[in-house]
Parts: sequence; C-alpha cells; structure tokens
Amino acid sequence: MPNRVEIERNTEINIGISEKDRKAVCKGLNKLLADSYLLYLKTQNYHWNVTGNMFQSLHLLFEQQYQEQAKSIDVIAERIRALGEFAPGSFAAFSKVSSIKEETTIPSAEEMIHRLVEGNERVVTTARELVAIADSCEDDVTSDLMIERMQVHEKNAWMLRSLITHQA
Repeated sequence: MPNRVEIERNTEINIGISEKDRKAVCKGLNKLLADSYLLYLKTQNYHWNVTGNMFQSLHLLFEQQYQEQAKSIDVIAERIRALGEFAPGSFAAFSKVSSIKEETTIPSAEEMIHRLVEGNERVVTTARELVAIADSCEDDVTSDLMIERMQVHEKNAWMLRSLITHQA
C-alpha cells in the first residue's frame, strides 16, 4: 500500500507550468467562465421570450448560440480543473468576477440583439486578455481555447449586429 507521500506526489501537477502561473491562468478562466455562463443564460432567456416579427429567426439563432455556449462552458470549467483549481459554480461566485450582468427584464427583440452583441464582445475581450497571460507562461492549450472562443463570439456578434445594421 502506498504511503501518504507517494499519494501526494502522484497528485502533483507537473505539466510544465508553475503553480503560480496556473493560478494566474485560472483566475482569468474563472472570469471567462462567469462571462460565458451569464451570456449563455441571457441567450437562453431571450430564446424563450423573444417576440415580434423576427420571432422565428431570432428564436432559432438564439437557440443555436446558447447550445454552443453550453458546450463551451463545460470545456472552460474542465480546463480550470486540468490546471489544478476548482471551477466556480454559483451565481454568487460568477457575479463577483463577470463583466456581464444578469438579465432582469424582457427587452424588445431589437434590444435583445444589442445586449447579446455587447455580451459576445465582452467574452471576446475577456478571452483576449487571457491569451496574453496564457502566452506569457507558455500555456498553449489555454491560448488555443481562447482563440477558439474569440472566433465563435466574434462571429456571433457579427451575425447579431448584421440583423440591426441599417444602410444609409
């Protein structure tokens, strides 16, 4: 039977990133997780509650976006765990670090679009900030994840923005 020292040695994380750097990356990942979760919740809320002449197209677009966001939330949380930290999982924890606020009203369809553009852009900004941190400690896995998230959310913002852009 292994002794305690052997068990502790086997649980140490040795992936070429220092504990200090892993903690710094996880701090950024926690914010990204919070932003992503609150955007997911907002998108799903709008999917359920959108009305108006764009109902069908927005209902489907919002569903497509929140389903992709749900998958990404799990990937982000799993990255936090792989780096040796626990992922936050409560609204209280999310609200302390998120740059996206919880939705408390049911806005018009056009306002929903504006708010989702803003939310997607905030996720991009959070991910972009984290790329610099991850790159500085050679955490290519987190950098790749951030680049993927930026691509998705920049595209989402563009698609949403295209619905409300008026040509002169």
